[in-house]
Amino acid sequence: MRSLILLPLLTLSAFAQQPKPAPTKLAPEITASLEAHPGLVYARYGQREMQLDLWKPKTAPQPLPAIICIHGGGWYKGERSNMANLAQALAAKGFVAATISYRLSGEAKFPAAIQDCKAAVRFLRANASKFGIDAKAIGVTGLSAGGHLAALLTTSGGVKELEGDGGHADQSSAVQAGIAMGAQSDLESARIGELSSKPDDPFYRTFLGDSQAKVPQTYALASPRHHLDKTDPPLLFMTGELDDPSTHADDARADLAKLTIPTGLEVIPQAPHSFLGQQKAFDACVNACVAFFTKHLLKN
Repeated sequence: MRSLILLPLLTLSAFAQQPKPAPTKLAPEITASLEAHPGLVYARYGQREMQLDLWKPKTAPQPLPAIICIHGGGWYKGERSNMANLAQALAAKGFVAATISYRLSGEAKFPAAIQDCKAAVRFLRANASKFGIDAKAIGVTGLSAGGHLAALLTTSGGVKELEGDGGHADQSSAVQAGIAMGAQSDLESARIGELSSKPDDPFYRTFLGDSQAKVPQTYALASPRHHLDKTDPPLLFMTGELDDPSTHADDARADLAKLTIPTGLEVIPQAPHSFLGQQKAFDACVNACVAFFTKHLLKN
């Protein structure tokens, strides 16, 4: 019995002695190479202003693809600055990158958040010449709740209920490539049905208004997998190795493969759900993002 008691204690002790992952830092030359445009108002709802921060290389010989980075936080918390490191790292690789604020569930229920995301795309298109953007090459990525919104933005081109009235209605909100990180891609799944059935669920019920059983049509409208069709652009899924397997998007990727839409799963070794705060995982993420967006947005 003694060995059975000591074993977990020793395991925990050994785990505690493991060095903590290095926090994410950007080299000074990265930030020095970028032109910053903070606090741009991309949409207005009455007196409410929605803002984004944008970075681009100080010198660029031609219009560049743009990438929108969407923060996580369960749809009820978080801020765009959480994605600033990723956006700047991508901008340093030859993209125009922007982090966006969106209306959280405590302020406005779904579909407000995705309507904001689409308004941000339209804003970038409308101002493409001003910021040196290739209007035909806009991508999106995000982590956790932001990953869900990135996936939904990628798959819901042309869905009128999700467009909103955030301005620049003459512009398309469609993106040309997406990367969903640590994301739920199927909000109609049994797993999410069970999670949302709990009265104290802080995520889905708060975001979507009620449980999956009570408002199934809302969960369908908010589900990236629900909107998949042959017109969708490439969509890559990325997750930490230690994250929940539901972030692997097995069913959504199978559907995408049937539609012959480029997809895949990038697993960051030994990384948790929120892997952008760890340098090694962050660097792996940036490399994967650059490879994917270069392939699908930088077309000759």
